Amino acid sequence: QAELVESGGGEVQVGDSLTLSCDISKITFRPTAFGWFRQAPGKEREFVAAVRWADGHTLYADSVKGRFTLSIDWAKSTVELQMNNLNPEETAVYYCTGRTDRAACLTRHSLYPHWGQGTQVTVSA
Repeated sequence: QAELVESGGGEVQVGDSLTLSCDISKITFRPTAFGWFRQAPGKEREFVAAVRWADGHTLYADSVKGRFTLSIDWAKSTVELQMNNLNPEETAVYYCTGRTDRAACLTRHSLYPHWGQGTQVTVSA
């Protein structure tokens, strides 16, 4: 059974908003950070945003700064990614990730051992 379960993907139009949710209620690891990555067909996996558990430090990729917001909903045990003003180049599978190390570098996907199954986001022109 997957420990990280994403939901909220779908097809939207240019400029629309979408909120992705990652259910963390069933994790069995002690997290130090959660992150969101995305991968478009034929492209490398790309960092989107992450939050470090210890100090709440949140980091965003330059391409999404000011449009995306990562938050933790403690009541629902979810890590959410609010995405505004989406564009077609952001069509990708979005993955929720978790890690248990010092989490010094938040942007490298290879440092996150825990991954969800991904949720498809399609932005149409």
